Amino acid sequence: MTETDFLKDYDPSAFQRPSVAVDLVLLGLREGRPAVLLLRRDQHPHAGRWALPGGFVGIDESLDAAAARVLREKAGMAEAHLEQLYTFGAVDRDPRMRIISVAYLALLTEKAFDAAARAMPTLMPAAIHVPWAGEAGGPVSVLSPDNEKLALAFDHADILAMAMLRLRGKLDYSDVAFALLPKLFTLRQLQDVHEAILGASLNKPAFRRRLLDKGWLAATGAYEAGTAYRPAELYRFQRP
Repeated sequence: MTETDFLKDYDPSAFQRPSVAVDLVLLGLREGRPAVLLLRRDQHPHAGRWALPGGFVGIDESLDAAAARVLREKAGMAEAHLEQLYTFGAVDRDPRMRIISVAYLALLTEKAFDAAARAMPTLMPAAIHVPWAGEAGGPVSVLSPDNEKLALAFDHADILAMAMLRLRGKLDYSDVAFALLPKLFTLRQLQDVHEAILGASLNKPAFRRRLLDKGWLAATGAYEAGTAYRPAELYRFQRP
């Protein structure tokens, strides 16, 4: 039997097929804290709970194409740099049926994060509270702008916990922090990003020396404007 003959007679219904979805973690910093954009579910299951923007993957659609479509339709964003975060496939993660979700992570500058929240009224910025130190891992919670704890749908709290764990793990050896900053930034802003992700204060001289030694920072010779104090020099990210 040739492969052509085999495929001609193959029965796709011979095995049960789970559905596949994508969920987007649109993460930025707000008021010095990591924050995420959420939607309130208006349908069962978990009606009334908050969820990450997501949707099912079409039968003729790639994962990346589905993520880009959800970004447009549910987050109102024409584009963002989306990277696969993790695949969540617990058997009981969705009460409707067996659904496997591929989570995507997008890191947004504060300007882009606020612009998305303003442009799409259905999106709510929620602060992410991480109770564990370092890369210990564990549950996280999300808080409304009024500082009220929000109930999340499905396993979206687990998805957010994975996003924060992954960010903390990559912070020291990758350029991930710069995705949360504008193209030109001060060293204070860069330290603020690290402290927000880590949930801890850092020694200012040691932090600056370490980052400068990595060769990631290029001084621009320009200075921030409109400050009531001595303006700080602006830097840009450069690959060593």
